[in-house]
Amino acid sequence: QVQLVESGGGLVQAGGSLRLSCAASGRTFSSYSMGWFRQAPGKEREFVAAITLSGIITYYADSVKGRFTISRDNVKNTVYLQMNSLKPEDTAVYYCAAVLGGLSGSYYPYQRSYEYWGQGTQVTVSS
Repeated sequence: QVQLVESGGGLVQAGGSLRLSCAASGRTFSSYSMGWFRQAPGKEREFVAAITLSGIITYYADSVKGRFTISRDNVKNTVYLQMNSLKPEDTAVYYCAAVLGGLSGSYYPYQRSYEYWGQGTQVTVSS
């Protein structure tokens, strides 16, 4: 089992940047595929980005491609989401998620693929 704690959210102006972190408990972090999802007010939770066990392969939602970068540090047991060129429509609660093992590529964007979730961190982008 793994516990996830997100941090790094906050208020930023449009065009600005934030880096979210998700710290995982346990000694087997490198055995978990990781993802970031977000939920805006009144909307369903949606996929943002995901990263494979080794960190070599990454996946992004079209809405964030070219602006967001997911990465992981398997020594620090942490996954990151670097968010640049932020837009007001990026405002949401951002959640970190984990699943033991690897996934077929097509499964990364689906919430049901993940076993563990953090509590979320609020990101607000002002216009």
